[in-house]
Amino acid sequence: MTRHETFPVRLSTDKPISIAILAMGGQGGGVLSDWIVALAESQGWYAQSTSVPGVAQRTGATIYYIEMLPARGNQAPILSLMPTPGDVDIVLAAEFMEAGRSMLRGLVTPERTTLIASNHRSYAVSEKEKPGDGIGDPNMVVEAAGVAAKRIITFDMQQLAEKNGSVISSAMFGALAAANVLPFPQSAFEATIKSGGKGIDASLRAFQAAFERATEKPTDKAVVRTPEKTLPELPASTKSEVLNRILGRIRTYPESLQPMLFAGVKRLVDYQDAAYAHEYLDGMDAMLKLDFANGGAANNFRFTQEAAKYLAVAMAYDDVIRVADLKSRGSRFERVRKEVGVKDDQLIYTTEYMHPRMEEVAGTLPLALGRFLESRPGLFKTLDRLVNRGRRVKSGTVGWFLALYILSAMKPMRRRTLRHSREMDHITQWRNIAVSMLPQDYDLAVEILACRRLVKGYSDTHARGQSKFDRVLSAVPMLTGRPDSAAWLRRLRQAALLDEEGLALDGALKTVASIYG
Repeated sequence: MTRHETFPVRLSTDKPISIAILAMGGQGGGVLSDWIVALAESQGWYAQSTSVPGVAQRTGATIYYIEMLPARGNQAPILSLMPTPGDVDIVLAAEFMEAGRSMLRGLVTPERTTLIASNHRSYAVSEKEKPGDGIGDPNMVVEAAGVAAKRIITFDMQQLAEKNGSVISSAMFGALAAANVLPFPQSAFEATIKSGGKGIDASLRAFQAAFERATEKPTDKAVVRTPEKTLPELPASTKSEVLNRILGRIRTYPESLQPMLFAGVKRLVDYQDAAYAHEYLDGMDAMLKLDFANGGAANNFRFTQEAAKYLAVAMAYDDVIRVADLKSRGSRFERVRKEVGVKDDQLIYTTEYMHPRMEEVAGTLPLALGRFLESRPGLFKTLDRLVNRGRRVKSGTVGWFLALYILSAMKPMRRRTLRHSREMDHITQWRNIAVSMLPQDYDLAVEILACRRLVKGYSDTHARGQSKFDRVLSAVPMLTGRPDSAAWLRRLRQAALLDEEGLALDGALKTVASIYG
């Protein structure tokens, strides 16, 4: 044999076990993939992993793909780099809609695929960007999985992992071990985690909890589209005499209204102060009196209920002071540390993206000064060129934190600002329209109050929302006196929430004008 001669390596044609992992940034998909490869290799198997990062959903959804085969002497296996639709044995999805997308991609098939998925939600950009409710229906994924998968293991693995001080990859590894779809003992899974060297105890706790959960109750079909909203209970008393007086006022209302009023009061005390909450209740006293006079008892006080909700939201409008307050709170830094999983000996910095306009600056100034600047377009435009640009604010540094803290300390002067004056004028106009309609059309008056939902956020978002709000209410004169007036106003509000540009609202307004104009 010459030195150029080599012996051919026989390639194995056995069918590998194929695993696809769908995870987002921060969920430990790479760690889970490494664990599975290390597990297989520790048992004498060949294993290969690849990953394809995706940016279409949440700027972080990634597919990790693993294939494995038992070693056969000098036979090197043929392993694929990407999953083939209809040819995947196990799919692990770290979020429920990612499980749905795996089915759309054809990775889940009824003949062979075990689907292991966490049924918690982490909303995609396409869901969060809609002005209204753009959340996908998880029950569609439940129904599809019942048809598409051979076997399903699904429960809230995110919550279980957080409860045990770990991340979701540990819980998914435990669910995978409990599924008995890999020919390896539980002890081998645990040994793989121990060999990692970091966060071993927490990872093992989450692994064991998920293993037991998947063994005892592998499928949790109780999924909801959106979390149930609960109103806070009215306490018997507080340590503050000022707050006790507010509670006393709330208790004078019909019992069915008290939870919503208390929620509104809590929001406004946190937003401004107790005096601001009393101002809110002054307005609600007038609304309840009108409700009583116009058949409110027979209508379960729906007018007052809607007013209690949306007046509190309107009075707690988002402004520069509020944004700075929320971003500089200690509770906010603690929440970020908890979500990211930062340890006591680690530091984390949060970078905020802010893009203020001169409109926001003027709105924060005293009323007279703000109007002075707005009345001089040339000066206003010049100042806007200096202010109107994006900034990346590192709120954890001393300089930027102090800037935010000083802005938040302007809360006592909020009522003297240009922005507050304008918001109160707009609230007054909105309430007057609803009140004027109450004696002749109770249902339409309630829908007018609910239209306040369209106004939210600050800067451009607030301007667009207020524009839609004004356009929707412009149809009220056309609808007055019509038997289906409330239904039409509700349709207009829903149309306004369908898209950011307001194209659906334009079409709906034209329809109303063609019928009643």
